[in-house]
Amino acid sequence: MNERYLARMRAMLGADYPAYEACLAEPPVRGIRVNTLKIEADAFRALSPFALRQVPWEPNGFSVDGEKAGKSFYHDAGLYYVQEPSAMCAAPLLEAQPGERVLDLCSAPGGKGTQLAQAMRGQGLLVLNEKLPDRAAVLLQNVERLGVTNAVVTSADPAELAKRLGGFFDKILVDAPCSGEGMLRKEPAAAGQWSEETVRMCAARQKKILSSAAEMLAPGGRLVYSTCTFAAEEDEENAHWFVRTFPQFTLLEEKKLFPHRICGEGHYAAVFACGDGERTRFRRAKPSAVDRKTHAAFRAFEKEFLRGTMQGELRQFGSALSLVPQELFDLNGLRVLRAGLLLGEAKGDRFEPSHALAMAADSPLRQTVPLNEEEAARYFAGEQLGCAAPRGWCAATFGGYALGLCKGAGGVLKNHLPKGLRRPRA
Repeated sequence: MNERYLARMRAMLGADYPAYEACLAEPPVRGIRVNTLKIEADAFRALSPFALRQVPWEPNGFSVDGEKAGKSFYHDAGLYYVQEPSAMCAAPLLEAQPGERVLDLCSAPGGKGTQLAQAMRGQGLLVLNEKLPDRAAVLLQNVERLGVTNAVVTSADPAELAKRLGGFFDKILVDAPCSGEGMLRKEPAAAGQWSEETVRMCAARQKKILSSAAEMLAPGGRLVYSTCTFAAEEDEENAHWFVRTFPQFTLLEEKKLFPHRICGEGHYAAVFACGDGERTRFRRAKPSAVDRKTHAAFRAFEKEFLRGTMQGELRQFGSALSLVPQELFDLNGLRVLRAGLLLGEAKGDRFEPSHALAMAADSPLRQTVPLNEEEAARYFAGEQLGCAAPRGWCAATFGGYALGLCKGAGGVLKNHLPKGLRRPRA
């Protein structure tokens, strides 16, 4: 462990330091958060493949033993998200509600953003932004796996978003990139890379991100700033700098979790309220016309393979068709990975559904094919399955929950799982 880092912690914690130092030799705490868009926590308890211990600050969060939580088919089905327990503390502080306009400004890999999606219950507009394209792609995968339907996933610099969306959001979460001191027990190699220079660099970057967030929050709105570090420069000092710099904000609460005091790795969160004022009026993006051929192909597919009519606004992006959230803003010139629920793509007179549609929280596909563990393993390996299956598009399921798309034809179940999600059989 880095001696300069330990000296800082000794000065910070005083008499409490020996307990912190001792906990560094203990194994890291791991956790999961049940995805209530697909299953309630009590129902998940009944089928959970591992023991669960309640996290006090998140009713759907649990600590778990071992490292195999992400290897269950229930994870593939999006019934839960693997998330360190202390990282679950920030999103509930935002108090996101159904129907609001909510932004998670530094969202990848998606733990806190999908936590917000659960609170919103598919209603309202949720913008999940990640500046780095590779990380944004991982974010999108998690959004789709958990069945989130009302999210716009973007990959933009926060300052770019601020130019477009001044005063637009009711709630904003800034889970800022940080020096990661709360993860040193989980990732010991990172301890050797820690430096005070990194802390200062992170603090300066966090100020820039917070400044952009301040521009985008509507009067009367709420902002939560969080990090997974203990450095005062990145935590308390940045919070106090924020209210000095933006006097319309009031600091309501600060929370700091240390691994020797809680069942978790460590986290910081600050809650701010923005003063009252006149809210900026925005025009919704003009609906783009869905071409006649695409519309007809989708409606024919919908009638044959979906359990009901998809409710909401259809928006066409190239040959792809999406169901978009209300109050969608102008996306032109912005790198957008997904706007709402991707329904699929028109190919001539046919409509080919998307993996996201199969994974949507409301399970819209009418036909399903239940798979056992061996068949599910073969499905994720990209294999076709010879089993009794209805003709046409269906959802491959495990335990009653969708894993992805397949298509029945001639006694064969054709595999339509995206290649990027496939993996070799163990």
